[in-house]
Amino acid sequence: MSHPLDVLVGDPWRALDALVDGPLHPGGRAATEELLDRTAVGDGTAVLDVGCGRGEALRLARERGARPVGLDRDPNAEDTVVGDMTALPFRDGSFDVALGECVLCLSPDLERTLCDVARILGDGGRLGLSDVTVTGEPPTLPPPIDRLVCLDGQREQGQIRRSVERAGFEVQEIETRTDDLLEMRNRIREAIDFERLAGALGERGDDLREGLRELEAAVESGRVGYVSIVATKRS
Repeated sequence: MSHPLDVLVGDPWRALDALVDGPLHPGGRAATEELLDRTAVGDGTAVLDVGCGRGEALRLARERGARPVGLDRDPNAEDTVVGDMTALPFRDGSFDVALGECVLCLSPDLERTLCDVARILGDGGRLGLSDVTVTGEPPTLPPPIDRLVCLDGQREQGQIRRSVERAGFEVQEIETRTDDLLEMRNRIREAIDFERLAGALGERGDDLREGLRELEAAVESGRVGYVSIVATKRS
């Protein structure tokens, strides 16, 4: 049987999913409930959750009487299909709302993904997007840990907003959610012994320790943050 730290290094998302209770994004269930409120998800709403993971948002939407569908590369929830977020396997105008909670940063082409999200939304469709933001150079963390904490690229809040607008959306609300990011940091700290992980990484352990110190400083200074955007598809 593999050691948990070996699993974390080899497949960080699967390991974190097993270790951390609740949704794998800052703010957890409360943030998802709020995003469902802000995108007006209710009885009969057709919802697509891009990168749905274990399906918590699907369950919460279903409890409101919505008709949710999840998209994930490794689906393990009800009403979920396998798919590529840059080429969504759905007809034009199939959904009223699309959600992307801390997942669109994983797209190799954010603008292309957002354009395809706009395609599958009907007229006046709503987008609820939340993600990590990075201003300037991101803290240096060894792979795959950099991908685990969504720091393997530059994503300024303004860049994300411009990508949303160029994809055919009008931004209705944009909120900086630092408290949600700190909440997620605390959940991960409780679940993972980073000192043991650093030891398991061998020579890369020192890089991890230094990177975590950089990350703490970047979060405290606001260079690494978290944004929540609600936008409406333009006619």
